[in-house]
Amino acid sequence: MSGFDPAWLDLREAVDHRSLASGPLERLAARFGDAPVSVVDLGAGSGSALRKLAPSLAPVQSWTLIDSSAALLDHARSRLRDWADASEAEGDALTLCKGAATIKVRFSLADLAQAPLPPAAAAADLIVASAFFDLAGDAWLTAFAERLADARRTLYAPLIYDGAKRFERPHDLDEAVLAAFNAHQRSDKGLGPALGPDAGARLCELARRSGYAALEGRSPWRLGPADRGLTTALARGMASAAGETAQAPDGLAAWLAFREASAASGGEVGHVDLLLEPAVTAR
Repeated sequence: MSGFDPAWLDLREAVDHRSLASGPLERLAARFGDAPVSVVDLGAGSGSALRKLAPSLAPVQSWTLIDSSAALLDHARSRLRDWADASEAEGDALTLCKGAATIKVRFSLADLAQAPLPPAAAAADLIVASAFFDLAGDAWLTAFAERLADARRTLYAPLIYDGAKRFERPHDLDEAVLAAFNAHQRSDKGLGPALGPDAGARLCELARRSGYAALEGRSPWRLGPADRGLTTALARGMASAAGETAQAPDGLAAWLAFREASAASGGEVGHVDLLLEPAVTAR
């Protein structure tokens, strides 16, 4: 699976956190906020999901961060130690103290292409996968959903890209660049030809077929002047991806120059958050 630049993950974290839909997040806190909880984070990146969710969960938590990149797991370890009030290394694991919470964190290097639902995830109380499922292909996602249903685990999947992007200052090439970018989003990222903007709806469909309840919420990035750095990086990423496709429009360099010059005006990027819960079985 394709890796991500730690600098990009750090740049987007604050916007990710403020953009999460309240409905799934509040339901998650109500479901897991009292008893000790075990969490597995798939495609954990920099550990951003832990930093956001931990304050809403029980005081005793156990997290396993799974990623295919050793560099990202090292970055996550460093970021989490900086975030915590105190930390202690125990072999490859960390014990973090943050406010009233004690959080044990393990780090696992794994190729999710070969194991859609690793054993640690199948045994956890909660599975988290943030900004992840739009990278997956239909065959992989179907296999994941089948294993999730067999394990009867709860899944929180925020920030699935939905294909919508809008900049405050329009340009004649905006639609063409977005179309090329979204075509690139459907290329193989290591988990088969990606569903890209269709992933959220497909995951919901598969989960509901297995009797899961799906709570959806919109979580668009709303970018303003303070987010100029992220808006600039977003435009550069769009131009780079679009340029790798057969749909790349003429004038892409001029479009990017305009976007860089007008980055302070901001824009919006569409996402959907999902909370998938297994149906309660009568005893």
